[in-house]
Amino acid sequence: MKVAAIIPARFHSTRLPGKPLADIGGKPMIRHVYEAVRNSPEVTQVIVATDDQRICDAVADFGGTARMTSANHATGTDRIAEAADGVDAAIVINVQGDEPFITAAMISDVLRPLLDDPALPMSTLMHQIGEEGFSNPNVVKVVTDRRGNALYFSRSLIPFPRNGSGLRVFEHIGVYCYRREFLAQFIAMEQTPLERAESLEQLRALENGYRIAVVETADPQYIPLSIDTAEDLERARQLYLARQNGSSQR
Repeated sequence: MKVAAIIPARFHSTRLPGKPLADIGGKPMIRHVYEAVRNSPEVTQVIVATDDQRICDAVADFGGTARMTSANHATGTDRIAEAADGVDAAIVINVQGDEPFITAAMISDVLRPLLDDPALPMSTLMHQIGEEGFSNPNVVKVVTDRRGNALYFSRSLIPFPRNGSGLRVFEHIGVYCYRREFLAQFIAMEQTPLERAESLEQLRALENGYRIAVVETADPQYIPLSIDTAEDLERARQLYLARQNGSSQR
């Protein structure tokens, strides 16, 4: 089964313009993401979907593949769908371009449910977090049923620890795996009330009655840091340098 991984990358980010091209350890951030995804044995094609020629040129410079898309897309999923048009793949994986520490193992994790269950339309990832993230609205939480299907995603703390400590809370990781036909259905759906309230696009699928499998990824190489601000970028640079120094010392 052919699998395409598509990485949306806009230049004009509100809080950190040009972030896909931000340097981390001598490489643009988009290259870190691209190379990690390309290392997944299941992925047959990797494409950067962008609306900016500078990003397109940077991807070409390191030998990657990029497609120019409309600058008018409301969401990254719309951009993914445009880039997927004409691509020979039964499954499309949406990998955020601002996750420089994403790993190939995580791509395998998110893909597995769709390979195991032909009726499943989409899947995504989560990882356990500590109390420092409980009250942060930028940390999207997820709860699942006993079969691993999403019940809800929220910027609020879910579940609420009414009976004290020991609560396991999971952060949603913005990697999505879609069956190609469902991706086309999804972008044709109208925005839903909960989606608008939380500003979380995945709630559109739940509100329309579709299952989302959520896999807990435990890859020790993953550092849960998406880059939204200059402070995030500086932290990523420090973490990357520390990792490289640690590797050289072993």
